Amino acid sequence: MAFTKDDFKAKIENIQSQPWYKEPLGFGIARVDRGQLNKDKILQATYPVVNWKENFGSAAVFLNALKEAEIEVDTSKSEFVCSISDKFLTSCIETFRPYIPEAKGQEHKNVQVVSKLASLPIDSGFTADDYKIVFIFEDAAVESVETAYMKLYALSSGKAALRSLNLNGIFGTLPNCAWVGNQPIELEWLRENEITLKLTGKYPEITMVDKFPRFLSHIIPADNTRILETSKVRFGAQLAAGTTVMPGAAYVNFNAGTEGAVMVEGRISSSAKVGAGSDVGGGASILGVLSGTDGVPVTIGENTLLGANSCTGTTIGDGCILDAGVTILPGTKISLSEKAVAALKEINPGKEITTVMKGSDFQDINGVHFRVNSTNGQTIAMRSTREIKLNADLH
Repeated sequence: MAFTKDDFKAKIENIQSQPWYKEPLGFGIARVDRGQLNKDKILQATYPVVNWKENFGSAAVFLNALKEAEIEVDTSKSEFVCSISDKFLTSCIETFRPYIPEAKGQEHKNVQVVSKLASLPIDSGFTADDYKIVFIFEDAAVESVETAYMKLYALSSGKAALRSLNLNGIFGTLPNCAWVGNQPIELEWLRENEITLKLTGKYPEITMVDKFPRFLSHIIPADNTRILETSKVRFGAQLAAGTTVMPGAAYVNFNAGTEGAVMVEGRISSSAKVGAGSDVGGGASILGVLSGTDGVPVTIGENTLLGANSCTGTTIGDGCILDAGVTILPGTKISLSEKAVAALKEINPGKEITTVMKGSDFQDINGVHFRVNSTNGQTIAMRSTREIKLNADLH
């Protein structure tokens, strides 16, 4: 038992010096939703706190508490998931004791989690099996629903950078569910009970059917971030402060998003990211790694405008403009006048710029205006002379 903060620090140092201890990449305690037919099937994991490359003192407390509860943690594997127990919670509370009085609001959130769990009333309807302690020790392919959700939390909370995590296996791991708000329901359960539900007027109003929940079902965005329709952002997306996602044609997929204040009125597909100050116009589409980008993730630079209904399948630099309806794919043939070549070389010193280029050749070139010659239909590029600037009052 730790009576003072110095006692706590000494205990943590002792735990971390043990040969069995391994520092995790991420960890946390999750409440899980189980299948209505198959109680062993995990449909969703909700984390009040996700620790990612941080709070290693709490990680040591949790790992030691598992050891004292006689639960063996195999740190040689990439991930570890198990149900919590009263013995685990008691050990955590005893170690965290010096910090319990000040664990409020934004302070000592891991302490708040175990304190809340330890004080849940017996008739709350929850049991120890409704909660899981989860560790990720290596960024390997996803093996469980609990670790899949932890990685999605890390992305959507901004604790992990876009495209920085191994998400292999996530589609095979996450179950396809019917969703009523943020509650997942097994499709098999609906089929099994369809007649009764419909005859008694209890068939649910299904919001969607998907493997991923919605972003707002798990994430509280920054004060100046706006999402005008919940279905437009998938969990696992990352929205920087100041981003606005409009209704209509806008959509942000998982492992995709913005790196600053951005206006989103078009589609940001999986693995695509958009720089600060840019505007993804109405119906514009940034292709994902499975839709025409040669498997290379697309990055849109800062202060760039993608015009309405334009399509981008390759990286575009800073301060660029795609006119409405223009499509730039990696192999798109683009023509430049000698004047345009000279103007672009002036602001992109050292870059190879010629009178005929492919879309993929523009990846590191800034200040380009992409257009279509209305006479011959040829895609052309020139020096952009227009400053792209978002309305500060809106972002």
